[in-house]
Amino acid sequence: MDMIDIPFGTTDWSRVEATVHPGETGQATWRTREFGSLRVRMVDYSPGYLADHWCDRGHILLVLEGTLTTELAGGESVTLAAGSSYQVGDDTRSHRSSTRDGARLFVVD
Repeated sequence: MDMIDIPFGTTDWSRVEATVHPGETGQATWRTREFGSLRVRMVDYSPGYLADHWCDRGHILLVLEGTLTTELAGGESVTLAAGSSYQVGDDTRSHRSSTRDGARLFVVD
């Protein structure tokens, strides 16, 4: 991740257009800003959300609200509460997320 030629700026996430991404169950609502190849998102997962795919993209992810479970290829899983984060590199560990009660995340990828 290279953060090159990004001028100083602020984001009022309530003013960023939301896009809805259905999961296998539930949905993810993304508010996304892009800076060159860098994507920064505020993501809300509905209660009962389960991703509809395994992801190989690298992320730095911070749980702001709720609880998130991330399943790793191979059967391991990690559960994060608000204030916890994870990081994973591109093409390092396939992963998919779910939440029972919903969650709000801040994601940089």
